Amino acid sequence: MPRSFTLMLLAAMFGGGWFYFGGEMPNLGSLSPTSGGYSQQGAPQQGYYPQNPPQANYPPQDQHYAGGAPTTQYPAQYASQSTAKAASRPLQNGPTIRIASFNIQVFGDSKASKPYIMQTLAAIVRNFHIVAIQEIRTKDEYLIDNFLRQYVNASGRQYDRVVGPRLGRSNSKEQYAFLFDTQAVELNRQSVYTVHDPQDMLHREPLVAMFRARGPRPEEAFTFVLINSHTDPDETDEELDALGQVYRAVRQSAGGEDDVILLGDLNVDDRHLGLLGQIPGVRPVVTGVFTNTRQNKLYDNIVLHASSTAEFTGRWGVYDVQRLHNLTMDQALQVSDHLPIWAEFSAYESAVPGRVANRGEAVLQQ
Repeated sequence: MPRSFTLMLLAAMFGGGWFYFGGEMPNLGSLSPTSGGYSQQGAPQQGYYPQNPPQANYPPQDQHYAGGAPTTQYPAQYASQSTAKAASRPLQNGPTIRIASFNIQVFGDSKASKPYIMQTLAAIVRNFHIVAIQEIRTKDEYLIDNFLRQYVNASGRQYDRVVGPRLGRSNSKEQYAFLFDTQAVELNRQSVYTVHDPQDMLHREPLVAMFRARGPRPEEAFTFVLINSHTDPDETDEELDALGQVYRAVRQSAGGEDDVILLGDLNVDDRHLGLLGQIPGVRPVVTGVFTNTRQNKLYDNIVLHASSTAEFTGRWGVYDVQRLHNLTMDQALQVSDHLPIWAEFSAYESAVPGRVANRGEAVLQQ
């Protein structure tokens, strides 16, 4: 299938122009992509894919998630030794990228005023190559820029960001963001948009962006689209059904890109994904563990089309902030009431490095 960033960019600019110029796109249902409403910095700096990126100062042992996980049986493809006990920290070796999702509860001025919280958040971010952030609540246009400059990149790393518009029906608006390591991945800046929701089916319309792994030759590098989402906890049935429409619309409009990954705080467990979970071939990655700090709920997930996204290595986990940072429960809750979740993907377009996958048969059924 088409994999070139150039093709995606040309499709965005000339094939209707809705990615960047705000035109109309073909009717894909009541939910569809639209342009505008995001902020960004300059193009990512040139770099290389780090085989062994710098590690944060955490305990050396590879700890595992523990404590009261649900006992329901889950699909066999996610029941490997890597997922039966989801590792609480990602592996650092091999030509792979690690994609995470993190609801940083009420990420705004109060947290920004506490260096110890910001330092902990920065240390968490540096464990991953992309982090989809939910629940940014601030009127400070420079919150994320300052977070990157003063904390995340203070160690010499080179993270960039794309931030979505303020969203929500109430006065308490929230923003999405993608933070990404520019030495490991690059963003197609013309591909960024907020989903158009004319019928107001979603409290916070998802933010969408396309990335490509650095390191492999461009024609062999893993390219993928991320959908960053945070559902309203009071309307999860309706919103999970709407996210099924979002997933289909994004995939149909992605210029041939079949690796579409929805991630975020869904406020439901892996067994209650509504119409999103009923799309043939679409599966949740995070199963059978808790994803909140108090360790009694599974709310956060990474959802993908299993046959199409063969780059998924089968490794995923819940990052245990309290244990890895030696915090009390109260201290961990000051960071967030959610834990980061992550999944690992080959940096190459197929699961076998050096070979481009041919997955023409992996078609999302309608």
